[in-house]
Formats: sequence, C-alpha cells, structure tokens
Amino acid sequence: MAKAKYTNPRAQLKKWISLNKLLLPTLLIFTIVLLVLLSIGVLNLPITSNDSPIKDLGAVRRRTSQSFGGGYDLVEQKKKLIEILSWKPRVFLYHNFLSKEECEHLINIAKPHMEKSQVADSNTGKSIDSSDRTSSGTFLSRGLDKIVQSIEKRIADLTFVPIENGEGLQVLHYEVGQKYEPHFDYFLDKVNTKDGNHRLATVLMYLSDVEEGGETVFPDANVSFSSVPWQNDLSKCAKNGLAVKPKMGDAVLFWSMKPDLTLDPSSLHGSCPVIRGNKWASAKWLRLGVFND
Repeated sequence: MAKAKYTNPRAQLKKWISLNKLLLPTLLIFTIVLLVLLSIGVLNLPITSNDSPIKDLGAVRRRTSQSFGGGYDLVEQKKKLIEILSWKPRVFLYHNFLSKEECEHLINIAKPHMEKSQVADSNTGKSIDSSDRTSSGTFLSRGLDKIVQSIEKRIADLTFVPIENGEGLQVLHYEVGQKYEPHFDYFLDKVNTKDGNHRLATVLMYLSDVEEGGETVFPDANVSFSSVPWQNDLSKCAKNGLAVKPKMGDAVLFWSMKPDLTLDPSSLHGSCPVIRGNKWASAKWLRLGVFND
C-alpha cells in the first residue's frame, strides 16, 4: 500500500507568508495609484446624472456632492462642479458656491452703503480715485451676521486659510460701461502690507448674472484662451486672456502668490466693462497673516 505524502505545516506556513509579503505591497501600490488618478481627474467614477458636464481647459473634471455649507439640504442641494482653469496663475472655478438667497442677502445689506470704488496709491498706500476702476462698493465687517459668517467659514474650509486672515467681504456693483482695468491684488507698498502681510489669494463670488460683458479676465494666464467652452459668448475685452463669465452663485479662487510665497505676476486680472445688465460681485481677500483692520 502506497504511503500518504507528508506535508510539512511549517513549510506551508512559510510559503503562505512569503506570498502575502509580495501580494500586500502590490495591492497597496495599486490602491494608491488608483486614488491618485481619481483625485487628479484622469479617472472618473460613473455619474448617473443626466446633466451634461462642463469641459475645462485641461480636461480635468472634478465632481463632488459634498456641501460647501450655508444651510443647504443634502437632498435638494445642487451638484458642485470644480474646474481647474489655469495653473499659471492658479485659477479655480467653483459652481454653485453660494445660494441665490445668500447672493441676494449680500446685495441687500450692501446697497445702502455703496460708494465709488478706489485703488491703493502705489507710493503712499492711500486709497485714491482712479479712472481704472469705475465701480461702486462697500466692505462688510467680518462676521457681520450668520450668513456672512457661514460664507467666511466656507471660504476658510475651501482655501485652508484661517478666517482671521481674511479681510471683510467687499460687495461690488458694476453698471453699464463700468470696469476695472487689469491689476494685481497684492501690494507693492509697505503701508498696505503692515496689517496681515501680503494678499495671498482672492475668492471672487458672482452675486448676479450679467447679460453681456463684465467678465473676469486674466491677460497673462499661460493657457489656450480659445479652449474655454464659453469662448463664443465673451465680449471683445474678455478675448484678450483667460476669461470667466459671471454667473450667480459661482466663485473664482485665484492665488496672487506662488507656492513658494513669492508674488505671482501672472495673477494680473481685470473686470471687463458691462455691456448689458448689471454686475454684482463680492471679493474676499486672504492675507498671509492675521488681518486686524
């Protein structure tokens, strides 16, 4: 009678451990690569919505159903779409960042206090009138009310810049023909950098739609301007650079400083003249340090 083949349990265990030593790192590497591809938009999870996705410049698309805050009901809230418009300068477009009610609230509390917008004198740092900027505007105190607090927290969560580093929201109004010539948001004088240091980034929120004109334009952006899907709808002014059409609730985040904290001259930007309608917007400037003013 043939003898049964003897199997050494210890040898089998060593073989199993050796196999797992190879399998587990391989699985870990595969998972990391998959997550990276998903995060940069090379791969996308299936989308069951019938909404047509908006194309961006780099064909990099990110969808998220996570709320930006502001009291939205999770079931009723609109889908958020984040678009990477440029890496030089760093410009990102956030659709549906504000609700219609929030936009209307900012306009209503600002209206009684609107004054002609001014610019900072590059030599003295003082605010002066300029034909380069013809809009009207007013600042809202930081933390003015619960809605303002909610928006400011949302901006801090988005940018990872603390609330106390932000200036108060500035509400802006552009009527037909009004504009802001291309400029930098950072300062070159010492007066305006004493409190909070340099302006690090800007969150520009559109509080209304504009029938024609009023685009935000980045003349020195290192991208193909003609590749934006709304190119044919732009005014003549907006075709001189990377441009974003105002849409109620949308927000543009752009950085005035590079990741190494040097000033980024490619962040030059302006507001094209309004041709038809009115433009309401709100700007939030974020500083490197705590802003006390």
